Amino acid sequence: MTRIDLGEFQIIGLRADNPGPFTLTGTNSWIFGERPGWLVDPGPALPEHVEALIAELERRGGLGAVVLTHDHHDHDAALPAIRAAFPDAPLAAARGQVDLTLAHGDHVGPLEAVATPGHAPDHLAYVAGRACFTGDAVLGQGSVFIAPDPSALAGYLEGLRELAQRDLGVLCPGHGPAVEDPQAKLRGYIAHRLERERLLLDALQAGARTVAEMLDAAWSDVPDALRPAATVTLAAHLDKLAGEDRLPEGVQRPADLRLSEPPG
Repeated sequence: MTRIDLGEFQIIGLRADNPGPFTLTGTNSWIFGERPGWLVDPGPALPEHVEALIAELERRGGLGAVVLTHDHHDHDAALPAIRAAFPDAPLAAARGQVDLTLAHGDHVGPLEAVATPGHAPDHLAYVAGRACFTGDAVLGQGSVFIAPDPSALAGYLEGLRELAQRDLGVLCPGHGPAVEDPQAKLRGYIAHRLERERLLLDALQAGARTVAEMLDAAWSDVPDALRPAATVTLAAHLDKLAGEDRLPEGVQRPADLRLSEPPG
């Protein structure tokens, strides 16, 4: 387990020992503030990780609430253990069996929810002061895959642009290191997604119609292990183009969007 100290922002990050292709070096859980502390994403149900979270929250004077960026299991599996340790603390998220159902602009204590769909339809980021807890909307390294839900990619870009307008000093991602230049990272993420779209449009104009042809043209840099995730993101891009009446006829849509490993 790795400890990330962002004392300037009253934030401690605890990274679980669950590395993998989708979790990178592990899932980050973040605690903001003191008396009480506010926990963003309790992470996986690993005993050492859970014990460290409980100890840090007790040191900070208790738990104000647990908030979820999204309900993928590597971000929320430790919930039962945390709630057992702090039974009076509410759970807040965009969906599920929660005490507080959140939408864009809602507040939980010092945290403001910002809708960042794309990676998951329920995805929220949280802004507290000049810090933003981005979950899997923005990672500390690399890019995220976008799930092909209705308007997923358009909503994702809108969420990134919303965050880019904020005066942020640090991004606290669900995976990877903290980001100390939020504006550069957010601009880079927007540019990266638009560049994928440009490459895809160029491929379509050149006659690409099969999934393999489109992936080879627009995701040629993706390693084989992540090609299934790229296929999921391709589906989201095709949905966006179709919604904008920019998708040619005869384009093959990805048929199997299941991933061999649950996403981060």
